[in-house]
Amino acid sequence: MATFLYKLGRTAFRRRRLVALLWVALLALAGVGAATAPAATSSSFSIPGTEAQRAFDLLEERFPGAGADGATARVVFKAPDGGKMTDAAPKAVVEETVAALKSGSDQIVSVTDPYTAQAVSRDGSTAYVSVAYKVNAMELTDATREALEQAGHAAQGKGLTVELGGDALQTMPATGAGEIVGVVVAGIVLVITFGSLVAAGLPLLTAIIGVGIGVSAITALASVLDLGTTTSTLAMMIGLAVGIDYALFIVSRYRAELADGRDKEEAAGRATGTAGSAVVFAGLTVVIALVGLAVVNIPMLTKMGFAAAGTVVIAVLIALTLIPALLGFAGDKVLGRKQRKGAGSPETETPEKDAKPNAGTRWARFVLRRPVFVLLAGVIGLGAIAIPAASLEMGLPDDGVKPVSATERRAYDLLSEGFGPGFNGPLLVVVDGDKATADKTAETIKDLDGIAAVTPATPNKAGDAAMITVIPKDRPSSGATETLVHDIRDATGDDVLVTGATAMNIDFSQKMNDALVPYLALVVGLAFVLLTVVFRSILVPLKAALGFLLSVVAALGAVVAVFQWGWLGSLFGVEQTGPIMSMMPIFMVGVVFGLAMDYEVFLVTRMREAYVHGERPGEAIVTGFRHSARVVTAAAVIMIAVFSGFIGMTDQMIKMIGFGLAVAVLFDAFVVRMAIVPAVLALLGHKAWWLPKWLDRALPNVDVEGEGLAAQEPGAPAKPDLVKA
Repeated sequence: MATFLYKLGRTAFRRRRLVALLWVALLALAGVGAATAPAATSSSFSIPGTEAQRAFDLLEERFPGAGADGATARVVFKAPDGGKMTDAAPKAVVEETVAALKSGSDQIVSVTDPYTAQAVSRDGSTAYVSVAYKVNAMELTDATREALEQAGHAAQGKGLTVELGGDALQTMPATGAGEIVGVVVAGIVLVITFGSLVAAGLPLLTAIIGVGIGVSAITALASVLDLGTTTSTLAMMIGLAVGIDYALFIVSRYRAELADGRDKEEAAGRATGTAGSAVVFAGLTVVIALVGLAVVNIPMLTKMGFAAAGTVVIAVLIALTLIPALLGFAGDKVLGRKQRKGAGSPETETPEKDAKPNAGTRWARFVLRRPVFVLLAGVIGLGAIAIPAASLEMGLPDDGVKPVSATERRAYDLLSEGFGPGFNGPLLVVVDGDKATADKTAETIKDLDGIAAVTPATPNKAGDAAMITVIPKDRPSSGATETLVHDIRDATGDDVLVTGATAMNIDFSQKMNDALVPYLALVVGLAFVLLTVVFRSILVPLKAALGFLLSVVAALGAVVAVFQWGWLGSLFGVEQTGPIMSMMPIFMVGVVFGLAMDYEVFLVTRMREAYVHGERPGEAIVTGFRHSARVVTAAAVIMIAVFSGFIGMTDQMIKMIGFGLAVAVLFDAFVVRMAIVPAVLALLGHKAWWLPKWLDRALPNVDVEGEGLAAQEPGAPAKPDLVKA
């Protein structure tokens, strides 16, 4: 592996103009494809194997044109103090609004009149108009949304309180701000790390090129492959993260090779052969984590995972080819001004044995002196933070967790006050049978606990199916509502199916919960095998996997404490606590596992490289930290900054994702990789690199540490005998 990548790096360095031209041409080709491709529609969201999905499928079959999975909206009216919505003036305003909504868009299926649909509260203070659309929220046109908002604004100016709710108001969160903040912070960190604008600019430039190619390709293929509008979001986030990391690793190793006195082409080749090997295997762990999302068996997540994995592959290829080519153009400018003048820092110009210890060296030596203390402090600290994870409640947050400045939240509160919390999440019961069967089902449901109202059955034209609307007493995301859904399913037969947004969210959460253990087993298991090949050790991959699980559980504990319990909620803009987004655990596992293995591979590969080249275990740990700690720290700070940029957004789910990923990287990079890992390796000593002889013979020798390259140098030390059984 190292020898092949060494040759690839030297070739890219020599043929730098051709390599750069090929990547620019590929970027242009992807851009043209994205610009000329048909506009992407939002792919249909389905959850195969769930009752809610079977109900939607039955509705589409028996109620054609009803827009079973279409978007919905509610226009909520509240009369002024002392007035009622049944008074003549408010009633006229509502009727005008209904007429305006009906004529506002051809995507509308129906608009209900609150005075005929019993949608006026008992005290007469509140009323609502329900709007149903033919398509889902992401396929609504801007004109349709504007017509809805204009109808609400027109009514608001006539003495009534008017608020809008429903998923029809959902739009894709504006992207760009978080990424821009991340790129700016990345630039600052890279300049501080390298002391050179050119060296800092290379990772940013190549990461942007990689993300540009990946996202443009996704856009170009969106219509053909039915990729939703959300698919490129994960690809952009992951592509930017790993693109900067991988380029950072190779540029850093190139500077170290130059400092050792090698010429530029040789330095580029050796940087690609050594750090590039770590990049290849780090990239493979990320790809495994993302492709593994297919285990969940939700088509949207599978497509997102494969698209993001493709962007990671592009980032790896760019790091192995375009980075060496650009290093050829940059020359000595990747070094700081002092280093170019020959008055550089001791770290880069003084022989290692005489060099002044840097922060990484000093920290590694501290850990070697007190490994038990560092290990216990790290494990106990993360374990304490992980305790709230035992109370994890998963679901999909409703409009009740939005800030009070949002019209959706105010509409939610008005409905809760006027009709009860359950009106914000009605259940749709679909009966596969005639009217008599449906009426009997409605009577059965009325006898259950937790019911606020049950509407009469509405049969289809053929009379072989019917719909019943059930209003729970409690809010959509509550445990009582989830219990009610299960009670309805238990009390009725197989020909009765419960669906609606609330039931779909419950089934989605259950599906994600059921998939978590198989997903973890697949991702961690495959990565364990991969890391065993890389490190030729059993205990190092085991330690890596256990450390990752500890950091992820601790991060989930922090998320539960803030977003479910409300601890420090005001600091992070959490106005209403609720269940943790059901995608959060799997999403965190996939994203953080990939990034954590990046740091693990780069840090520990350098330690193994030193060990294989003759250093004792403790010396190898110090060497690994001397060369890698600063780079890993810079990469982690960049990622934390990128993810933290999303905490300030108003959308609760985006805020939760940003917080969760930021703290997970913080815990994994600075507690697990920088503290627990060296402490464990120090305690294990030579045994850390133990591998059974039979397994050593069976595993392929990928030579990640560059042993083949070192053996070519005159006077190279002999390879030590590793501990085997």
